[in-house]
Amino acid sequence: MEIIEGFARAKAALLRRGAAGLYQVSPALKQRLEEMFATGDPEAVVRQILDEVSSRGDKALIELTARIDGVELASLEVTREQIKAAYSEVAPELVSALKLAAERIRAFHEKQRDSLGKGFTLPGVAQVLRPLARVGVYAPGGMASYPSTVLMTAVPARVAGVGEVILATSPRAAGLVPPATLVAADMAGVDRVFCIGGAQAIGALAFGTESVPRVDKICGPGNIFVVIAKKLVYGVVGIDGLPGPSEVLIVADDTADPEYCAADLLAQAEHDPLASAVLVTTSSQLAGEVIKALERQLETLPTKAIAAGSLRDRGKIAVVADIDEAIELANLYAPEHLCLMVAGAAGYIERITGAGCVFIGGRSTVVLGDYVAGPSHVLPTGGTARYGSPLSVSDFIKSMNLINLGEADLSRLGRAAAIIARAEGFEAHARAVEKRLAEDR
Repeated sequence: MEIIEGFARAKAALLRRGAAGLYQVSPALKQRLEEMFATGDPEAVVRQILDEVSSRGDKALIELTARIDGVELASLEVTREQIKAAYSEVAPELVSALKLAAERIRAFHEKQRDSLGKGFTLPGVAQVLRPLARVGVYAPGGMASYPSTVLMTAVPARVAGVGEVILATSPRAAGLVPPATLVAADMAGVDRVFCIGGAQAIGALAFGTESVPRVDKICGPGNIFVVIAKKLVYGVVGIDGLPGPSEVLIVADDTADPEYCAADLLAQAEHDPLASAVLVTTSSQLAGEVIKALERQLETLPTKAIAAGSLRDRGKIAVVADIDEAIELANLYAPEHLCLMVAGAAGYIERITGAGCVFIGGRSTVVLGDYVAGPSHVLPTGGTARYGSPLSVSDFIKSMNLINLGEADLSRLGRAAAIIARAEGFEAHARAVEKRLAEDR
């Protein structure tokens, strides 16, 4: 990992200048894209995929799945019988853990829902809340299984009162969805499951096909093709955001445990070679101890190659003068995950202005937030925590304004409205108000 001495250099190194890594493509992937789609540009590939899904529906989905995933599908939708059978294929302890996570996530979001505004009424105007009618959630699949992502997206949607929740996830060989994913989907209250992955899944959810219903909003993380597809269909449907590679920034002083620091850095680094693991510390001694701990822990890590590559290419340790500088850097970086491993950590919360989720103290490892703490682990990345928020019940609820004006309101407000309308060059606007004013005299 790169060690950066001093606040000024750390600030320069951590300043985000764009969506870093969003369009990074390895030479091997670029070659494969050129072979399959006659272009190595991932956005151009996604545009091709979306055009095919939009124009040819299910047929395109089946052909693209065979072409990209190497899986021949007999049916796109997973049956209820397959979902029920999945419980017997998942270890009981995993079922119990998923159940606990679902209960915790549901309890958190129910509390969040109940504390949100329930609409309001003022003289002549009001605001009411309505859940979205149909939502699509995307969970990465294929070689790996991420049942936690299903819970973290579908449970808040269901708690919000969404009428129908549709899950799309990449199929494994023989067109099967990992059993743990199906169990999580059932626990979360997902209505229908489709074994479709990648950009084609986003296209199906956005446009609708013969089998896949069109949704109002698409949520959930994915690879570069999923992110680009979400970007391109935004406006046709709503999206929760454009999540990039996972990231953590740890603020630590000389009271922090270097083994804990190293473990949490590795927990992010093993996600992806593009993941970012950053330590900002006031202690040069701690920085050295963390590097030694990383080396020890890496030796026995099954995901050593991925984690080591991430730390080598994107990992950073910044040594600064004091906590004030460390917090300024944290707010500048606006990480997905921010860990405060400092004495009196809770006392610094009011000074944190940008982070997806803040983990306070050494016991609050990011991993608990990933799975069972309760808040959704779908968080803003790439510095978007400066203005973005974690996925929540509010992502699935829209507000609607009501205007119900009487004669007295018209008399009090109408003249002003007509004046503004004419100032903007809209004579018909002004006349529409004045006709009512004349009738009320």
